[in-house]
Amino acid sequence: MRILVAGLLGAIAMFVWTSIAHMATPLANAGFSQMKNESTVLSAMKSGVGDKRGLYFFPWVSPSDPKMMEKAEALMKVNPSGLLIYQPPGASTDMTPMLVKEFAKELAQSLIAAFLLTMTALAGYFRRVGFVTLVGGFAVLGTDVSYWIWYGFPTSFTLAAMTIELVGAFAAGLAIAAALKKPAA
Repeated sequence: MRILVAGLLGAIAMFVWTSIAHMATPLANAGFSQMKNESTVLSAMKSGVGDKRGLYFFPWVSPSDPKMMEKAEALMKVNPSGLLIYQPPGASTDMTPMLVKEFAKELAQSLIAAFLLTMTALAGYFRRVGFVTLVGGFAVLGTDVSYWIWYGFPTSFTLAAMTIELVGAFAAGLAIAAALKKPAA
């Protein structure tokens, strides 16, 4: 029960921070740019992708092609390359399901961190906070930095995302460490 309460408190703290970060700081918009001739690009996407939502890598070379690397290198020398997260026209703008999923994700993260913290012998409050923050840092390095390395995510976007996640882990750590006080010996 202690882990559940600590995880819930951690998730609430993380959710409050990420809400503030996305609504009241410039972190949420870091690394984003407007396209030149956006209407032309949107028209091309509608005809080139259509109604299939998804993640697209371009220029595309089939991974089963034995000469994939050579073909991709040749295409990338003369074409732009990147990732496209595509939503067809008519996608929902209702934030409620996204916020519920975000909170559920943060609850899962906080429950894992709380569980891991109970497996340590850390006695001081700030040591426990630091532990939870480092658990968050492990996750940040595993995702945000890899996207920067492999897919060319902008450095400013990557640093902002890392900041949001690390401060979120710290906020969760403050709550989790307070809820999981070590019992007196």
